Amino acid sequence: MSDTIGADSRPRAVLCLSGGMDSTVCAALAARDYEVYALHFSYGQRTEKKELVSAEQIARLTGAREFLPLKMDLFRRIGGSALTDEKIAVPDAPVEESAIGTEIPVTYVPFRNAHFLSAAVSWAEVVGAKTIFIGAVEQDSSGYPDCRPAYYNAFNELIRQGTKAGDIRVETPLIHLRKSEIVRLGVELGAPFHVSWSCYSGEKVACGTCESCVLRLRAFREIGISDPIPYAGLKVASNP
Repeated sequence: MSDTIGADSRPRAVLCLSGGMDSTVCAALAARDYEVYALHFSYGQRTEKKELVSAEQIARLTGAREFLPLKMDLFRRIGGSALTDEKIAVPDAPVEESAIGTEIPVTYVPFRNAHFLSAAVSWAEVVGAKTIFIGAVEQDSSGYPDCRPAYYNAFNELIRQGTKAGDIRVETPLIHLRKSEIVRLGVELGAPFHVSWSCYSGEKVACGTCESCVLRLRAFREIGISDPIPYAGLKVASNP
């Protein structure tokens, strides 16, 4: 297959689509210029069912050509993360929000993004895509090591050495942005935030207290708009 001639004559791209806020904006960005092949992973995370529904809706609303849900049992079986191990509780965010990201939290899933990107590269080779999008963010984040620019530079070298043509690249268009900048960009692009999901523990109503919820709520608050998803208790509205 050609990477330049698709159903709508645009280059093809594979999108790692978690269903979260950042990947939703990444989906809207990719949809502007690419024929998108969206890839979602169910890996035993606590909100697995909700994330799948969100990713499916985002793919549909942003006009993805294909949506491929994959299921892997590795992370649930090895444990070691509050997202996949029932013996480890999902902690509330630190009281001082500035403390978020100073240490790698227990919600880190060991080397997760390498598995996601490997599958994305494999699919890209099959469909003829030369670009892979992932909504990794370094600023205003929990400090996960697989969300750093150096990680993606290294992974792109791995792709160059380990694929047939060596010309596929992972792009991280949000990696240097603050969360509020990501929300503002998403609003400009018409990203479907209303179907996205970021909470680490709740599937019907977001908890509003985990690091992911706190970072998301702060981002919406900083640009002066309400987060459209439901939150528990006093977190129902995120107006400033």
